Amino acid sequence: MIKAIIFDMDGVLIEAKDWHYDALNRALALFGFSINRYDHLKTYDGLPTKRKLEMLSIESGLPVELHSFINEMKQAYTMELVYQCCKPRFNHEYALSRLKAENYKLAVASNSIKNTVDVMMQKSMLDKYLDAVLSTDDISRPKPHPEIYLAAMSRLGVQPAECLIVEDNENGIKAAIASGGHVMAVKEVSDVTYQNISARVAEIEGGAR
Repeated sequence: MIKAIIFDMDGVLIEAKDWHYDALNRALALFGFSINRYDHLKTYDGLPTKRKLEMLSIESGLPVELHSFINEMKQAYTMELVYQCCKPRFNHEYALSRLKAENYKLAVASNSIKNTVDVMMQKSMLDKYLDAVLSTDDISRPKPHPEIYLAAMSRLGVQPAECLIVEDNENGIKAAIASGGHVMAVKEVSDVTYQNISARVAEIEGGAR
């Protein structure tokens, strides 16, 4: 029986993937580097900024000593976009409010840093429905490692088989599967509706994995 639903954030509850992509490229451009759209979607999507910078150093020669400054600038540029663009979405507020009323435990588990997650949840007006909010600051091994989902389950006091995890990208889906939880894969934030989540729960409780 499903008792908890854990959501990824970017691309699931918040249409923020382009915000992160644009902010990082803006920071990288200060030093003549960039990530093209194809590589972003195929390789980098869903990874924390720290990991992306490590990969760029290996693949493109980005000096390691620039990581800290680029990361700081990326976060600053991201927050500019969050304050400009992050707004409530009716389908998400409705979904989380209905699920909360039905006594599901709800959490967000994101590879973004804590401040970004907290601000996005506040500005989208979803924070009031959440029993736990986890960011990359809460764990040592980000997605695709399952640590963040296992940590979320622990905080919610549920077992993996009692959880539905809503994810959108390859790295997140790998983490969700490795955690032992059930998975609902979505392509767009518009796919995250009360009806779709309820249908997936019914499917799982009817015997589907």
